[in-house]
Amino acid sequence: MPKIAVLQMTSGIDPEANMFAIEDAAQEASNAGAKVLFTPEMSILIDKDRKRAMDWIESSGPGEITERMFNYAGEFGIDIALGSQPVRAPSGKWANRSMYFDRRLEGQVRCAVYDKMHMFDVDLANGETWRESNAYEAGQHVVSVRDTPVGKLGMTICYDLRFPALFEELGQRKCDAIAVPAAFTVPTGKAHWHVMLRARAIEASAFVIAAAQVGKHEDGRETYGHSLVVDPWGEVLLDMGGDEPGLGFCDIDLSRIEEVRAQLPSLANKREIPN
Repeated sequence: MPKIAVLQMTSGIDPEANMFAIEDAAQEASNAGAKVLFTPEMSILIDKDRKRAMDWIESSGPGEITERMFNYAGEFGIDIALGSQPVRAPSGKWANRSMYFDRRLEGQVRCAVYDKMHMFDVDLANGETWRESNAYEAGQHVVSVRDTPVGKLGMTICYDLRFPALFEELGQRKCDAIAVPAAFTVPTGKAHWHVMLRARAIEASAFVIAAAQVGKHEDGRETYGHSLVVDPWGEVLLDMGGDEPGLGFCDIDLSRIEEVRAQLPSLANKREIPN
């Protein structure tokens, strides 16, 4: 029964400070026997001032962070699911990129990459306005990673949570767990976070692991927190609350997946809806 670690963060505008928090968490998680560390969306940099963020994103910074994550996974002997960091995309826009660093492949570290597919373009009732597509390019590929300590892992990011077709595809791929790193706003988090994560776990008959940003950030935004681990039946195994950053742990009973899929074989029973 593998143990995982979930890092709830209040990331700021200094990538170096955020990296120190991840490094400390990776070492602590490894010492506690965790096999995978999950971090939130935009773990490395949260900055809604895009002109200020651009200097780092378009420098060598993202590549250097990736190299350091490789080193942490190898040094501490733990897989790291980096929720996301911004990187330059070939189009000239940026990509919101999640990466999975697996240190167990013949003594080397492999890296799987997923770019967020759904852009957060919304006007909220409290006056908040977000236009992610102004700076970010949507990803084009569904990504799952085989043979992780939590089985086959599907990769998503934050706003992807609202699009059931993506989770249906990951369910049809028989993913055992799905990562949903996030930086949810407080209004949408209060209304929808728990219910949607539970629904996606039930629909995919898989564990959902959602590391989240929390609290008031240096750039002025506020995020909901409540990093969750949900089992395939929809039961919440870990809820880290909405007040403070921290490191949480959860044991993943992979036998639970087949139990649930045997009781409710919705993936096997799926039919195409006629036009």
